[in-house]
Amino acid sequence: MSDKKQPTITTAIIRRIPWKKLLFIILGAAICSFGIHNIHQRADITEGGIIGLMLLTEHWLGISPAYITPVLDIICYLLAFKYLGGKFIIMSVLSTFSVSAFYSLWELFPPMLPDLSAYPLLAAISGGIFVGLGVGIIIRQGGSSGGDDALALTISRITHCRLSRAYLFTDFVVLGLSLTYIHFSKLVFSVFTVIISSFLIDRIQEFRLPGRPKLLKHNTISPPNIKCHRIRRIIPGWKKKSGKRNREVC
Repeated sequence: MSDKKQPTITTAIIRRIPWKKLLFIILGAAICSFGIHNIHQRADITEGGIIGLMLLTEHWLGISPAYITPVLDIICYLLAFKYLGGKFIIMSVLSTFSVSAFYSLWELFPPMLPDLSAYPLLAAISGGIFVGLGVGIIIRQGGSSGGDDALALTISRITHCRLSRAYLFTDFVVLGLSLTYIHFSKLVFSVFTVIISSFLIDRIQEFRLPGRPKLLKHNTISPPNIKCHRIRRIIPGWKKKSGKRNREVC
C-alpha cells in the first residue's frame, strides 16, 4: 500500500487555481490595503462594510485591523457559503489573509503619501479609487477582499440587483454606525468615497476585453454575473427546428 496521503478538498481546489489569479489577488490586496492605511485612516475618511467596521473597531477598542478583519470576514463568509459555494469562499479566504498581511506590512513603514486631512474631498476621491481598484481586481478573479464583498454578492444574487447597489446598502448601514466617532461633515465625504469605490468595483467586475464573447460556466470560481442570472452563450450557425440562426442557448 502507498503511504502517500490523499490531498484534501481544500488543497485540491487551491492547486487548481491559476497562478495568474493568485498574482492579481495579491496585487488587488496590496492596492486596497495601501489606500486604507495611507489615506482613509489618516484623513478620517471611512468606508462601508468590513473596512468601515474595522476602522470603527480600531477607533473605539484600539484593535489593529490586521487582527479584527479576519474575524469579521469569517462571520460573513459563513453567511454567504450557501449561495456562493465553497470554491468562492476558499478564494476569498486567500484574498482576506492577503489584505491583512499587506496591512501589517504597511504598518511597518511611515506614511507613504501626503496627509490629506486638510483636503477631505481629495482624500475621498483618491481613497475611493484605491479601494475600488483593489477590491475590483480581487472580485474579478473570483475572490473577495473581505466579508462585505461576499455579503454584497450574496445580496445581489438573492435580490437580482446590481452589485453596486448591494454595496451601497451595506456601506450606508456601516456609515450610520460611524457617526459615533466621525463628524457628519466628514461622513459626507465618506459617502462620496463609497460611491466611487462601488462604481469602480461594478465596472471592473463587468469589464470585458473587445472581441471576447461573454462565456460563463457553472464550475468556475468566479462570483455570479450580476446582469445575467442564467448561463448563456451565443453559438453562430446553430440551428433548431425553427431554423433560426444565432439563437441564445440558456
